Amino acid sequence: MLTLPVIAQIIIAASVLFVWIFRFENIEKEFIEYRLPVVFRSFIGAAKVALATLLVVGIWYPSLVLVPALIMAVLMAGAQWSHLKVRHAFVKFVPSLVLLLLSLYVAGVHAGIVS
Repeated sequence: MLTLPVIAQIIIAASVLFVWIFRFENIEKEFIEYRLPVVFRSFIGAAKVALATLLVVGIWYPSLVLVPALIMAVLMAGAQWSHLKVRHAFVKFVPSLVLLLLSLYVAGVHAGIVS
């Protein structure tokens, strides 16, 4: 049976992997718009893919989940800041905001703060 934190982990991981693998051309355009260097984009992408992988592995090894969920939340907060910096419409904020909230929820559950 899937629990809510596990479902959240799957949603986070699937979303990140989809965007960074299948919608990479959109990522390239956004990072140009944010005026961030290619090496930074590559670092962020590698980090997000690694964290998404750890969240999936964490389904079977829950001790692996807390730190990746917290780091993912920090990266999603950075995404929010980037959208704010270039004054995107609110609709552009929604995906990273949802992933930020889900990451905080997963971290809260694994830290014992949220039940």
